[in-house]
Amino acid sequence: MLNNHDVIRHASRFGGDYGRATASDGIGSGQPQPDPILGLQIAKGATLFMLGLPGASYLYQGEELGLPEHTTLEDKYRQDPTFARTNGARVGRDGCRIPLPWEPEGDSSGFSESGKSWLPQPASYKELARSIQEKNPESTLSFYKTALDLRKQLGLGEGSFSWIAGHQGPETLGYENSGVKVIYNFGAQPVDLSTFEILLSSQPLSGKQLATNQCAWIKP
Repeated sequence: MLNNHDVIRHASRFGGDYGRATASDGIGSGQPQPDPILGLQIAKGATLFMLGLPGASYLYQGEELGLPEHTTLEDKYRQDPTFARTNGARVGRDGCRIPLPWEPEGDSSGFSESGKSWLPQPASYKELARSIQEKNPESTLSFYKTALDLRKQLGLGEGSFSWIAGHQGPETLGYENSGVKVIYNFGAQPVDLSTFEILLSSQPLSGKQLATNQCAWIKP
């Protein structure tokens, strides 16, 4: 599990140094802001690494859209008691509880027929709306759908698990499940996967080279 309603969304959490993802510690407008490109890149890699595991996978609403944390929420809208109980020292968990954007139009982006919701969405959510992403084969939503479909086809949820020590280099982390190797590159140098069949990767690969912060499902 990489996300839930008590922690900073992973598309933002991995885009900065925010320490341990503990409950009630969000990101406020006065704090260093996450790198959205880096955050989403690492988040997709981490998600693909998790989805290759046997057993149940937990996805938190909105992560399939690549939603970031709402880090500029005005204090007057905050609902989490953490904010009031700490006199604003902690911004609380509202930033990960923002309503989903279904459409780019409207005050609540299709979440509510009245156009109102208990927390306002940031402007950036409109371009991440489901109705936009479902038409784009390169979107985060399409990536999640592809990964989940392939996970089902390969039977990874009912599979087995074994670590692969130092596979393809000392700065990679890998395991094998039902004949599928899942490799994540933590290093600064690309990892050569030219001798493998690439089933899926968290980002498009250049010449079968697994770049930094990328994950891939591969077969010999």
